Amino acid sequence: MLSLLALFQKTGSGTRSVNFLSAAHALSTGCFGNNLGYNPYICGKLYSNLFTMKTLFYPLVLAFIAISALSAQTRVVAHRGFWDCEGSAQNSIASLVNAHEAQVYGSELDVIITADGVPVVHHDDSIQGLRIEEADYAQIKDLQLSNGEVLPTLESYLQRFLTLPDMKLVVEIKPHLRIVNEDRAVNAVVFLIQKYQLEDKVDYISFSMNICKELVARVPYASVAYLNGEVSPADLKVLGMNMDYHYKVFEKHPGWIAEAKALGVTVNVWTVNDEAVMKSLIEQGVDFITTDKPVELNRLLHP
Repeated sequence: MLSLLALFQKTGSGTRSVNFLSAAHALSTGCFGNNLGYNPYICGKLYSNLFTMKTLFYPLVLAFIAISALSAQTRVVAHRGFWDCEGSAQNSIASLVNAHEAQVYGSELDVIITADGVPVVHHDDSIQGLRIEEADYAQIKDLQLSNGEVLPTLESYLQRFLTLPDMKLVVEIKPHLRIVNEDRAVNAVVFLIQKYQLEDKVDYISFSMNICKELVARVPYASVAYLNGEVSPADLKVLGMNMDYHYKVFEKHPGWIAEAKALGVTVNVWTVNDEAVMKSLIEQGVDFITTDKPVELNRLLHP
């Protein structure tokens, strides 16, 4: 990062002479060098330094920035995996594999911890009448999802994920009845992510501010996004969090997407299944859209 910014720093006697192609290459590498895509934080830093240049290349720099902005395309997150197809189910390992086959940026999943400390992948707080947070794993381990799979543990999910390249996991840690169980869930999830050396392949989200704060403290290198919808972009920036809100929140606060982008806070919007809403959000340049229809969204992005 420092070596890239050095291309655009001023000397005491004026602006350093810069070869534009070298600058463009540095900008492109800084913004898009990660094979998982655009890095808005690095781009923001580079752009701010580019605008201090008072050279003959200034118009070319502006043109390159415009091209880069167009290239920073919205990316697709499959909601609870790609489950809306034959043989799949929400939060199943089949839905994870299907998401990879659909060529999405990321596959989202939900995690709850059992009473005896096993994180399992499930959206609802109960399964077949048993509250997961209050049940031992032995009580629920043989219960089946709608596609016939047994309830997956997070560990089994991660083991399958290891075989699926070029996709991220978006791990939602669910709110629990007791704060102590939320903290246990954070510890157990982070332990497994580190065990399988997947730190650079996982983003975290939660409706619980407690969980988000714990994650920011435990994994400051990772993206942690808050889901509940009431915290402004400016306050999320202070908290070290990104924004992951339902699309109706942005109808109530139409300026929040632009504000977040200006602050370097990434924007994900959920759960978007309507084509008109997808198109509107793409036009506004949101970073991610979470959807139950990843194939349809990919067609809009890659006609």
